[in-house]
Amino acid sequence: MKGVTLLIFAACLAVGASFSLSCKYPPSVWCSSLEIATECGVLRQCPDFNNTKSDPSSVGVALYYESLCPGCRQFLTSQLFPTWVMLSDIMNVTLVPYGNAQESYDGKQYKFTCQHGEKECLGNMIETCILNGVPPANAFLILFCMEASADVVKAGQACVELHAPSVKWETIMTCVKGDEGNKLMHENALKTGALKPPHEYVPWVTINGEHTDAMQETAMQSLFNLVCSLYKGEKPPACTLAAKDKSRSYCFN
Repeated sequence: MKGVTLLIFAACLAVGASFSLSCKYPPSVWCSSLEIATECGVLRQCPDFNNTKSDPSSVGVALYYESLCPGCRQFLTSQLFPTWVMLSDIMNVTLVPYGNAQESYDGKQYKFTCQHGEKECLGNMIETCILNGVPPANAFLILFCMEASADVVKAGQACVELHAPSVKWETIMTCVKGDEGNKLMHENALKTGALKPPHEYVPWVTINGEHTDAMQETAMQSLFNLVCSLYKGEKPPACTLAAKDKSRSYCFN
């Protein structure tokens, strides 16, 4: 592990990646625990905590959304998350909390105005920091937990403690209130602003980086069937069984 961590340290320096200046641990122990990796800002570089799949044939599903948007919450909890649970081996999920927000720059940091008010801005920021500071699978579990709750923002701490107990809530909130969160949200604004075609509403779904009205409608009705149909590799058992079961139906709120 020591050799791996030193290689990570060298790689960070080589590519210009930044680790947290508040980290009080030496490089030799950066990847020794999830908590230390998170605090030192090297979570994505630690192989034990990086669950990103590299299957080139995986279907890329990206959701551009707002934390308090009713339609976004419904799609995430009733379509995207259940589909990912069943088909995580053949799909990659990208979540971008920003949506119809607006940003401005006051000379020191970015300011954000959200469609559903300040509470939504806080929810967007909390979820952004979770996505940045928690391994992908755990982060998605946390966001599902939050978005399925009656109060998205209030549920944040309990959901983190449930699905990533080694991550301190204080660490997430330090990101939320500091320069790191501000920078991450600005990046979300840039990603959302770069969409082609430009987003007209949320939830806004792209499949393998593309968006069409037909693709959006299909995703909203049955993302599971869409992912199964687009995957070019050997179909997983879940897709095969679903194709044979003609009695399947969905219940929406």
